Amino acid sequence: MTSPVAAIDIGTNSVRLLVAEANERDLAAPLTTLDRRMRITRLGQGVHATGRLAPDAIERTLVVLREYRTALESFGVERVRATATSAARDAENRADFFGPATEALGVTPELLSGDDEGRLSFAGATQGFDAPKPYLVVDIGGGSTEFVFGADAPEAVRSLDIGCVRITEQWLASDPPAPEELSNAISAVRDELADLARELPQLREAATVIGLAGTVSTVAAIEQGLAEYDRDRIHHFRLTRDAAEDVFRTLAIESIEERRHNPGLEPERVDVIVGGAVVLVSILRTFGFAEVLVSESDILDGLARSIIEARAVEAPPLDAGR
Repeated sequence: MTSPVAAIDIGTNSVRLLVAEANERDLAAPLTTLDRRMRITRLGQGVHATGRLAPDAIERTLVVLREYRTALESFGVERVRATATSAARDAENRADFFGPATEALGVTPELLSGDDEGRLSFAGATQGFDAPKPYLVVDIGGGSTEFVFGADAPEAVRSLDIGCVRITEQWLASDPPAPEELSNAISAVRDELADLARELPQLREAATVIGLAGTVSTVAAIEQGLAEYDRDRIHHFRLTRDAAEDVFRTLAIESIEERRHNPGLEPERVDVIVGGAVVLVSILRTFGFAEVLVSESDILDGLARSIIEARAVEAPPLDAGR
């Protein structure tokens, strides 16, 4: 095995870490996961309304980055790729975060565009994947959702400003959400998706729809009644449209306190899961998809793979050319 690499995804709602190794003799083989962590820090708290990252949100995120740096050191990681996405893209004071983040982590985070985020998610979700093509990878994040269509590589990529935190803060003020709030949220998302469908009609031709990130995984966990996170039961779970609709209807009429009792729903995600579910069911409705295949391999895996590929170019495997 080669020395481990690490990927860190600093999102609107969560900060995630992957430490992985590649097989030195077969760099195309699946990565070996050494550590995978997720912490919800809500970096994007209030960004839609203020255009700025809140000081307490920055500090929560820095605490996690310091934790992750300790993990990197414990594994002897020498190559790291850290990226920031929607919240940092939108914030005018992102420099207030990037400087301290670099100091906390020891690596300067990259600010990804929505398209780059989508391409990395596609690479991570489809690596070694065997299902009917073409694929549509849908990554529902806190501040944005990426749509990536393609067979062996991305052929069309779009990022929309719809995500679980953004939709919640913009439309869902009541607890539980008032019917008119839900209606307005669904209408707003539907309008965005209608424009996307007109611009990229080929998205309807996807043979396999792959859903990524916390909203999709959480709805799948709730549907299965998982009291504890079980990657093996969530990864490649087939979440039907009917099941997603059922979970959405249940969550949407519950208060936050009632919602906490749903097995599979993390406490830190209780207040934004309805907003995420609005995005998920609206996608299924708009494009007429019967199901979504849930993937726990995502942008982190794409980032890790990108480091390994770059390293291979710099120093080819020992048996290269033989």
